[in-house]
Amino acid sequence: MGEVDPAFIQEPEHRPRISYIEGKGVPLIDLAPILSSNNVSAIEFEGLVKEVGNACKDWGFFQVINHGVPLEKRQKIDGASRKFFAQSLEEKRKVRRNEKEVTGYFDAEHTKNVRDWKEVFDFTIEEPTIVPASHEPDDKEVTEWYNQWPEYPPELRETCQEYGQEMRKTDGEWVRVKPTPGAYIINVGDIIQVWSNDRYESVEHRVMVNSERERFSLPFFFNPAHYTMVKPLEELTDEQNPAKYRAYNWGKFITTKKRILLLLPSVVTATLSFYFNRSIGFVTSKPDKY
Repeated sequence: MGEVDPAFIQEPEHRPRISYIEGKGVPLIDLAPILSSNNVSAIEFEGLVKEVGNACKDWGFFQVINHGVPLEKRQKIDGASRKFFAQSLEEKRKVRRNEKEVTGYFDAEHTKNVRDWKEVFDFTIEEPTIVPASHEPDDKEVTEWYNQWPEYPPELRETCQEYGQEMRKTDGEWVRVKPTPGAYIINVGDIIQVWSNDRYESVEHRVMVNSERERFSLPFFFNPAHYTMVKPLEELTDEQNPAKYRAYNWGKFITTKKRILLLLPSVVTATLSFYFNRSIGFVTSKPDKY
C-alpha cells in the first residue's frame, strides 16, 4: 500500500493498546415503551429513566434499540455518504470548511498533535443556526451558519435532511463495545457532565483504524441554543457538593472552538442537551496501519 505520510503516525505511547476488556455489561436500553402507541405507565417510565440514569453514572454511554428510526432511512444515508467519500479529493474539497463556511468537508483534524486518519463531512439540521458573531465576551451580535452541499451525490442533501428529522470507563480500562444490529450508541457529553456536576462523566472514547477496510460512522450531536449559560444544576449542588464548574456561555464557547479549529485543528468533543441545535456528521476512517 506504500509509505504512510509521517503526519499520520502517532508516537508509540499514544497508539491503541491491544489490552482491553469486553463490554459485556454495557447497558442495552429498549425505548419501545415510550414510543409505542399505548400510553406508557408511570412505573414503566420511571423504570426507563432509572435505566438511563444508571447507565450514565456507571458507564457514561449505552446502546438503545427500538428507537423509531426506520432501517430504510439509515441504509439510505449510509449509501449517500459512501458515494460522497468515494469521490476524488479535489471534488470533496469543493465543499471544504473554511473561515466563512464552518460546516462541510474536512480532512485535517488532529489528535495528540498528529493528523487523524479520517475524513469528515458535517452539517447542521436546523438551518440557519444562530451563533455569536465572535468569541469576544462583550460582543452581543449574532450571525447565521448555513450548510454547503456537494453537487454529488445529488440525493445527499435530501437524504441527510430526512434522516436528521427523525470510550473508556473511569477505572482506566478500555472497553470494546460490540455494536448491536440496529442500535444506536449514546455517550454522555461534556455539557451533561457539567450540568450533573460530575455525577455523569463524559467518558473518553476512540475508534481503532482497521488495517483492511474502511469504517463509516454517523455521529449526531445535540447542542444548547447559543444564549444558554452552562453550569451545574442547582438541584445537584449544596454545601456538601458545591459547583465544580464556572458558568460559561455555550455560543461563545463553540465560536471560540470553531476559530481554534481553523487555526490549529483538533477533535471536537460531542455534547448532549435538552435545549438543542442539532448537527450531524459523516466520518470515514481510512484503512491502513500505523
